[in-house]
Amino acid sequence: MAEFEAALENVLRREIDAFETLISAERLTGGASQETYRLVARIDGVEQTLAFRRSAGGATEVVEGRPGLAAEAELMRVAAAAGVPEPEVLAVIDPQRHPVDTGLGLGFVMEWLEGETLGARIVRAPELDDVRSRLAYQIGRILARIHQIDVAATGLDALLTTKSTEDYVNETWQRYQDLGTPQPMIDYTARWLLDNLPPAVTPRLVHNDFRNGNIMVDHTGVVAVLDWETAHIGDPMRDLGWICTNSWRFGRSDLPVGGFGHYNDLFAGYEDESGIRVDAEHVKYWEVFGSFWWAAGTLGMGEHWRNGPDPSVERPAIARRSSECQIDCVNLLIPGPTSLVPADTPPRDGSSSDLPTNDELVASVIAFLREDVMAHTEGRTQFLARVAANSLDIVRREFASSPAHRAAETKRLLDLGMGKGTNPAYELGSDQHDGDALLALRWELTRSLRDGSLPLDRPGLAEHLRLAVTNQVAIDQPKYSGLATALAFGRGLES
Repeated sequence: MAEFEAALENVLRREIDAFETLISAERLTGGASQETYRLVARIDGVEQTLAFRRSAGGATEVVEGRPGLAAEAELMRVAAAAGVPEPEVLAVIDPQRHPVDTGLGLGFVMEWLEGETLGARIVRAPELDDVRSRLAYQIGRILARIHQIDVAATGLDALLTTKSTEDYVNETWQRYQDLGTPQPMIDYTARWLLDNLPPAVTPRLVHNDFRNGNIMVDHTGVVAVLDWETAHIGDPMRDLGWICTNSWRFGRSDLPVGGFGHYNDLFAGYEDESGIRVDAEHVKYWEVFGSFWWAAGTLGMGEHWRNGPDPSVERPAIARRSSECQIDCVNLLIPGPTSLVPADTPPRDGSSSDLPTNDELVASVIAFLREDVMAHTEGRTQFLARVAANSLDIVRREFASSPAHRAAETKRLLDLGMGKGTNPAYELGSDQHDGDALLALRWELTRSLRDGSLPLDRPGLAEHLRLAVTNQVAIDQPKYSGLATALAFGRGLES
């Protein structure tokens, strides 16, 4: 860490007038794809707080398909000039331009702004009660300003890629397919998106990750728009759909814009600033795409944990959130009756003379993480201890629900016509044998969706996907609002 801070201090001395010394550098929680640090420095005799954003693990190569951190810094500068609230960029770090910066990776230093960035707090914090109802309208105006930026005049067209909607769907679908995991609801959604492409529009600057959690808010409203790392040129309605995607409502599914506002307010702000009418169905398309895109993106976090430079415990936990996005696709595209298989609850009467069960061992580690580690740590270590405990909760639910879930899924796949007379492994036996058979059946359904041989309106397909995804998200995240929405649909039919 001493070398890291020394290199960072050299950058600050070179780039910032009147810089004297770096007092501290603390990595903050969150930031699964990039890292953010709080810096305290003495500048012109005064202690000041700065922010340092760098590539994960200090990487020095730009990820394919992304603009890179130098371009991200330029985007922030251009956006600020267009009236978008942004922190001032103070220094850009690029070891290719300055070899002495080696060890820091790609990144930039910016001013530190005060405000709330945690999406769950923006949705619920009492101190934001007065401003929350105005955020959707304000965000509509901010997005309109972003989309009116002239990418040619500002030179952004040389820094960013241009994506058609069809190309973006296919790129995302291929990225998921390259991960080698059969998730039929993702393939179903990809097919739907390609079958329902919206009309072509004039390509505009797209932030592409404008959501609750990537904005900073205080009692006056939006203080800053953050995280331009996936910006491109394309359909601007992508941004409106993404801020409405259920993953970023933080449990407030009744308030579709970020968990704090309504569609009409968002659209009104956009229309008042731009003079362009918003088509609600066009935005809904991108809302579906948002859940599809994040379903693939979360799975990619698991692959990054296996092979990437930053094997944080946070990454595989995020990968298990793919089922959350998939249940949102279910609710948007194929809502209908669904139910949960019964879980096997281990007896806890304390009378067992056997060795502690797997469930009890896992429970003891969860208790240690939550009651001991979290109580005696803070910052990122405390955050990761919570993530680790949550991951073990998933393991416990998997132990309890997976056997019944697998058996029911296997039966439905056989009823759909998968595996008829083609492989003796489909005859069920041991648990391991059952798991292999189920995986083969999932792959067969997945491939039939990918090659188009199975129509999306095949009788029984929507029901199977609803039940499979419902029961998976009940294991991965039973408190997710999308699961409550799916289950409430069935109860509504019964009432």
